Amino acid sequence: MKLASIRLIAADIKAMVAFYELVTGQTADWLVPQFAEIVTPAATIAIGSAETVALFSEGSAEPRANRTAILEFMVDDVDAVFDRLKGKVELVHEPKLLPWGNRTFQIRDPEGSTVSLFMPFTDTAKARFGSR
Repeated sequence: MKLASIRLIAADIKAMVAFYELVTGQTADWLVPQFAEIVTPAATIAIGSAETVALFSEGSAEPRANRTAILEFMVDDVDAVFDRLKGKVELVHEPKLLPWGNRTFQIRDPEGSTVSLFMPFTDTAKARFGSR
């Protein structure tokens, strides 16, 4: 099994796509006006408008309702990414070292989901990600 994508449901799909284009530096592929994908080396971020939910099951997902998942992106230099995004996105916290060895900062996307940008910082964390 391979995780292929994370799908986010958006009340304002244009704002969500613009946010993830800014964060990832990738351009979205708009398959239809209600659905876009941003392909990263590890997985795809699929963004569907709220109206796409009815294609599966009405009410099975809703925009702006998530407070349990954190989308995480590993970057080469967390401080450089923080400097690039500072003032352009809603900040949850500034860069700091977490107990498990990652240096990270968190932001919120336009629908309220938490996005974490991190880099392995300690030797133990680097070993976990194969980046000694």
